Parts: sequence; C-alpha cells; structure tokens
Amino acid sequence: MQWTLVIPLKPLARAKSRLSDTASDGLRPGLALAFAQDTVAAALACPAVKDVAVVTNDALAGRELGALGAHIVPDEPGGGLNAALAHATAVVRSSRPESAVAALNADLPALRPLELARVLDSATEFPRAFLPDAAAIGTTLLSAAAGHELLPAFGEDSRSRHRASGAVELGLDDVDSVRQDVDTGEDLRAALALGVGPRTATMAARLLIKGL
Repeated sequence: MQWTLVIPLKPLARAKSRLSDTASDGLRPGLALAFAQDTVAAALACPAVKDVAVVTNDALAGRELGALGAHIVPDEPGGGLNAALAHATAVVRSSRPESAVAALNADLPALRPLELARVLDSATEFPRAFLPDAAAIGTTLLSAAAGHELLPAFGEDSRSRHRASGAVELGLDDVDSVRQDVDTGEDLRAALALGVGPRTATMAARLLIKGL
C-alpha cells in the first residue's frame, strides 16, 4: 500500500509561538518553514509514500513546499487544524476515492524516510491508527485506510482522544524521528540530537550562535 500524506501548516507568522523562549519573533517563521521543508522532503523520500498534500494558506510556504514536490491545498474552511485535515483529505479522495491517507505533523525536522515507512507499514493492518508523540501526550501521525474516514482529533491530549475514537495506537520502537515533533526549545534540542534535515540545521545554527 502506498499512502498520501496530508500535512497541515498554519500561517508562518503565527507558527511555533511556544518557541518564543528559544527563537525571536523574527526567526520563528523561518524556523517553522524549515521544519516543514525538512518534513516534506523526508516524507517524499519515503518508499511507502505516493504523494504529499500540504494544506496551508501561507503563500511563501506554499511556494517553497510546492517546489519540493508537494501538492498545495488551500485551507478553505479556515476552521482550525482538524477542519483543515478533513478538508484536505476530502480533496485528495475526490480524485482518488480509494486512497489510504495519513495526517502527518509539519514539525518533524529529524524525520527519517525508512522510519516513516515502518510506521506506515504497521498502519496498513488497521482501519485507523495513530502514533503518539515523544511526550506520549499528542499525536504525530494519524492514518485511515481506503474506505475509512480520518476523523482527526488533534489538539490537547490528542493521544487519548484518538484512542477513544477507535484508532489503534501503534506501539513501535526505534521510530523516534517520527515521534519527535517540535513545539518547545527542549523539543528542538531533542530533534537536533537525533539529527535534523539541512534547512533546520541552517536555522538552528543561527540560534546556536545566540546560545540555544
């Protein structure tokens, strides 16, 4: 099975506010874009991924991620993360109704294609499945096989909410790069320890000069 990944990205000017203790207002938009670029590039290099759809209304992000090979879906509902994911999934399936779809966070700068492939291969066993984040509170990936709705419930304590919705939690080891999203300075340091993609590394070097 090959997957279509749906990756949501809010406007860069509003992204990563929880990194304010680590990155200035001037650097956070570029850092958020770098996270997304490295995430999309790694996702497109994954052998289990057919294509990637990024749902965003940010013009710069749309141009940069489109240049990497992602399809850009406008966030027409403008109703938040879960509405954006539901909309993008509907757009994907309007032309390919039998697509297996997985929502993936845009802030996985250490993402490894083969680790992502392991997660997706495991997800093929279930109608819906999810991978908890490194903090074991949130979710970094939610999958829906062909014929099944995604039913995203991202947000606070999404691990519990996705489990309650009937999605199967994937208990995989050695997929740290797929679990390590970045919301805080501590998260960023953990991602850097795993080894981030080139765009995030460039941005992080600017932060390291400032004492990250």
